[in-house]
Formats: sequence, C-alpha cells, structure tokens
Amino acid sequence: MNLLAVLAALSGALAVGAGAFGAHGAEGKAAEWLRTGGEYQLIHALAALVALRLEARGAGWCFVAGAAVFAGSLYLMALGAPRWLGAFTPIGGTLLIAGWLWLAWVAAR
Repeated sequence: MNLLAVLAALSGALAVGAGAFGAHGAEGKAAEWLRTGGEYQLIHALAALVALRLEARGAGWCFVAGAAVFAGSLYLMALGAPRWLGAFTPIGGTLLIAGWLWLAWVAAR
C-alpha cells in the first residue's frame, strides 16, 4: 500500500465535500472558509500525486500535511471551533510552500 497516495486521494475526496458544503450548505464566513480550504486541499492532493510520480515523496508529504493543517483549521472554524485556530492556518501554508520548493528542487536535479 502506498500510504501517501491513499492520503492524497482521501484528501481530494474531503476537499470536494468541503467545497460542496461551502457552496450549498453554509453561509457567510463559514462558506468562504469551506470553499477556500476545499480549493487549496484539492489542488494539493493532486500536487501530492504529481510529487509521487516525480519521486519527490518529501514534497508530497509536505502537500498532504500542509493541506491538512491549512484546510483543517479553516474547516474547524467553519464548523464553530474558536477562531484562534486560525493561527495554525499559516503553518499549513508554510508547509505547502515548502512542498512546492522541494518539488522544484527535485525537478531541477
């Protein structure tokens, strides 16, 4: 079993669900957080699969972990968790950026 591929695929499925809920079942700031989280998570689920194909597993793990932290903090706030969880969102974003830089480094080798 390729755990990274499994997690990337599950991340993509969660992203679609969150985006749909944001578009059809939530209102106001919650809807915005769900759509933003879903968009970023879906893009990075695909990026993780590309990273696997390019044999850049570290980048793939950064994408999956970063998306979990970035989108997860937004999803939790959309579902009523305290807004201080938003302090974790930039940590996820930093992991996403690290994944892209790692992927660029692998591609340049």
